[in-house]
Amino acid sequence: MNDFDQTYLDTTDRRADDPAATGRLGVSPAVIKRLPRYYRYLRELIRQDKLRISSSELSRMMNVTASQIRQDFNCFGGFGQQGYGYNVKYLYVKISEILGVSRHFTAIIIGAGNLGRALGRNPMFAKRGVVPTAMFDVDPAMVGKRVGELPVFHMDQLEQYLAENHTDLAVLTLPKECAADAAYRLAAAGVRGLWNFTGSEFALSDFDVRVENVHLGDSLMTLCYELNLMHTEEERKK
Repeated sequence: MNDFDQTYLDTTDRRADDPAATGRLGVSPAVIKRLPRYYRYLRELIRQDKLRISSSELSRMMNVTASQIRQDFNCFGGFGQQGYGYNVKYLYVKISEILGVSRHFTAIIIGAGNLGRALGRNPMFAKRGVVPTAMFDVDPAMVGKRVGELPVFHMDQLEQYLAENHTDLAVLTLPKECAADAAYRLAAAGVRGLWNFTGSEFALSDFDVRVENVHLGDSLMTLCYELNLMHTEEERKK
């Protein structure tokens, strides 16, 4: 974690009974997916030395209604003050707590191909409090090397590594046909979260594991849909 994050997260009150620190059960997925956007915008506001902000100002920045912003924050206790708005630093710290930034989750990357190597060098992990520790692959050309600061181990060493090193989550960037087996091995070894870029979806009902599937193609096709609508509308007007 860099100095910027540590400066602000060191000020947090991490009481276990504080719902803002632990999140609320039953919060809708739509609200949860907006939390990282709040985190990013608040981070930028702190860089700009902004002390406070109203829901209306935040609404204009994020293209989310002020009412929706207030409803989202009320899921976790509110955080605002009538006539004052939101203390930017305080709100940033609380959103960070809800997202688990201050827990310093550890991660490994399964697959040292192009995507795996790109993620291994990406500073986004540190910015969000996640600590990558190692990568795994079966390619002899990669095993034993380093990607940035991360050592690359052979997949045969996976269970031994996990037994010796606490690991919270794994990033899956290996070929689709290998994904289910790797996911099962990780879950069986106690990894609790999988960030899945493989395009394969799998059931791990025997384990208490959270899986976040990232389909890059779906995002691309969503953009194509929007462009298609634009072209269709332009053609209709001709």
